[in-house]
Amino acid sequence: MELRHLRYFIAVAETGSLTEAAEKRLHTSQPSLSRQIRDLENHVGVELLSRSVHGVELTAAGKAFLDHARLALMQVDAAVETARRAAQPTRKTFSIGFQTGHEMNWLPRAMHVLRDEMKNIQVMVSSDYSPDLAEALVRGRLDLAFLRVEPDYDLEYHVVDREPLIVLMPSDHRLTAREAVRPQDLVGEIFIGGSNKAKVLRAVTEDYLRRSGLDIKLDHGVDNLAMAMSLVASTRGLALMPAYAKNLLPWSVVSRPLEGEAPVIDLAVGYSKSNTSPILKLFLSRLGELMAPK
Repeated sequence: MELRHLRYFIAVAETGSLTEAAEKRLHTSQPSLSRQIRDLENHVGVELLSRSVHGVELTAAGKAFLDHARLALMQVDAAVETARRAAQPTRKTFSIGFQTGHEMNWLPRAMHVLRDEMKNIQVMVSSDYSPDLAEALVRGRLDLAFLRVEPDYDLEYHVVDREPLIVLMPSDHRLTAREAVRPQDLVGEIFIGGSNKAKVLRAVTEDYLRRSGLDIKLDHGVDNLAMAMSLVASTRGLALMPAYAKNLLPWSVVSRPLEGEAPVIDLAVGYSKSNTSPILKLFLSRLGELMAPK
């Protein structure tokens, strides 16, 4: 079994189509991809994919194999990244990721924590969606990230903030007349929330609705704040999003707090337990400075 077999299998599993995986993800021919998948199944000794005129689906064995295949590739990528860094010992870099939008509040604080080391290191900064940041930490592409406590990744987390959820709505919506939105005001409205990818937000939202005694079904699931704002404006729906959204709203979308005790979602500093960077160790020792009021 070779790494390419795992990459090919994951691409087919994620697209649900041999043709789409071959043409759009792997840039190879469909017959060649089919042969690679057959070689993999012969090596494993079981059928991993069920083929039909409608595409391909994972068998029970395929579903079990998929998670391990992803983990194996993550570990290989992490090993490659570690080797590359070790080959350049004189060039110290520290890579920090931010959930898009949070860099406005947390980048200055992070740089303040690193102030004594700035002459000796190169700080690399990026922003992305929380699950993608978690994957980058696992793969060794980031040293540290400000993100949600993602349940599907083996990472260490230190919560640095607890953000209340707020209601996003069109700027001319009837509820803009209210200073705060009651839970029951959400009933009958087009409702926008976290998708299956935005698991943390979705879980917090569903728990809040359940505790409020509301049976509200999700009309649109979104992966990120930008998608939420676009759908609020285009569908005239309501969305529950973390409070940092207030810093990024376009003119067509406004926010209101929830009445009473609003649900909260954690923002954490996350990192890989296997990361031995001395700069990471220094950063973690100064978390108290990071969380101090500014």
